[in-house]
Amino acid sequence: MSTLHVCPLSRLPETVAATGASHVLTLVNVGTPLERPALIAADNHVVIGVSDIAAPREGHVLPAEDHVAGILAFVRAWPRAQPLVIHCYAGISRSTAAAYIAACALAPERDEGAIAEALRAASPSATPNPLFVAIADRMLGRAGRMVAAIERIGRGADAFEGVPFCLTLT
Repeated sequence: MSTLHVCPLSRLPETVAATGASHVLTLVNVGTPLERPALIAADNHVVIGVSDIAAPREGHVLPAEDHVAGILAFVRAWPRAQPLVIHCYAGISRSTAAAYIAACALAPERDEGAIAEALRAASPSATPNPLFVAIADRMLGRAGRMVAAIERIGRGADAFEGVPFCLTLT
């Protein structure tokens, strides 16, 4: 069974080791110090430099189509034999949006609402970045259903950092 594991940066090495992941997708602010886990080959790690914002803000990188395209290209190339770890700084917004996007892209027959509900059940603090979700919704031809599903689950519980969790693709 293919699984996506989401965690904050502080728990990345332990999450990779515990899950046996072969691939890592990183979403962090440009310039964030980062060390690739030793267990992950360089070709199996992609870093997307983007801020966790949904509206323009001076000094920050607003999520755009090229960021979502990078997420989609990486997850579609992932062979799925071993887990994929997705992380951002806190494991709450960018990474949960990317996991939701990945699940929608890799299981196009699956209902967006069911995926959003599975996300909420797996992570009470998940608050997917709405701009990432809106861009992916357009790119995947989901006609607003991804956005509506994330709006239905609402903002997650307040937390400084998310607890690592797993999202299955089936």
